[in-house]
Amino acid sequence: MKFIPDNAQGLSITGYGPGWVAVNGEQHRTSLLVSSEGFCRPWGSPSFSGLEGTHFDELAELAPELVLFGSGERIQFPPPQWLTALYGRRIGVETMDTQAACRTYNFLAGEGRKVVAALLV
Repeated sequence: MKFIPDNAQGLSITGYGPGWVAVNGEQHRTSLLVSSEGFCRPWGSPSFSGLEGTHFDELAELAPELVLFGSGERIQFPPPQWLTALYGRRIGVETMDTQAACRTYNFLAGEGRKVVAALLV
């Protein structure tokens, strides 16, 4: 799917497909973090089975308002104990498939929210 960008500042997810996500037109084929604060970088493991609690601790250190966890092609929920650091800092977490997380990220970032998308590609 291809998106039509709005007038939002910073990073936008401009497209996605099987095995890739495009941020500001640049395709990424690995799991990544995209922040409304202006960074995009590799994250975690290439699959849900390789994730650990420390991957979510890293997200807490970024101190967003909300983390959107895109768990891949289908929704998979992380164990609650992995989210302890996020909840302890009063950071919201929403789990959804990666495509839904991409769409939701753009919407929230466009509203000026401090959001991080943690995407399994």
